[in-house]
Amino acid sequence: MTPAAAAPPQLQIPEFEIVPRKGLIIVAAVVALLIAAIAVNRIWPLEFLHVAFGAGWTIIDLFLGLILGPILGRLSVPARVEFTTRLMPKMVLIMPTVVAVTLAAGWQVGNKLGTVQTSYPLHSWLVASYIVVGVMAVIALGLLEPANIAVLFELKKPRPNPEVIERLMKRFIYCAGILGLMQVATLVIMTKLAAG
Repeated sequence: MTPAAAAPPQLQIPEFEIVPRKGLIIVAAVVALLIAAIAVNRIWPLEFLHVAFGAGWTIIDLFLGLILGPILGRLSVPARVEFTTRLMPKMVLIMPTVVAVTLAAGWQVGNKLGTVQTSYPLHSWLVASYIVVGVMAVIALGLLEPANIAVLFELKKPRPNPEVIERLMKRFIYCAGILGLMQVATLVIMTKLAAG
């Protein structure tokens, strides 16, 4: 076997946790806040959680999809691995949390204000938001998050396969880009609903 045909050198993988245990404390606190806001059944805490976590979801999707995704796609494999082991474990906790809080608090706000009723004058805009946000949630939790977790599991293997990581990272980057563009539609719909 010639040196040129030899297997590529093994990737140096930094130590990381797939699910950062310390972050679970923050997630539990956020879920407790959501439960408390629903139990209190007042508009302000629900509106705050819906707007704050919805803004977080929007910012993350726009930043990952339209700014970080293209940069990440151009990095060398070792640089991508280094970045992935630092960002992706945090995303395992962040994305399900912001999606769940945004949707749960938003639904409660809609029930409290009566905007989820078909008699609401802008109901068609609300239905459009349900469709866009529903598709975004499916992409985020059904495609993006599994790709994220699969990359992390692959990186935990004794000899991770760079092709598998590359393919999964492309799925992650494309999904993040689609979510970023869909967030623009969400901003249009939400500002229309707020303006009346």
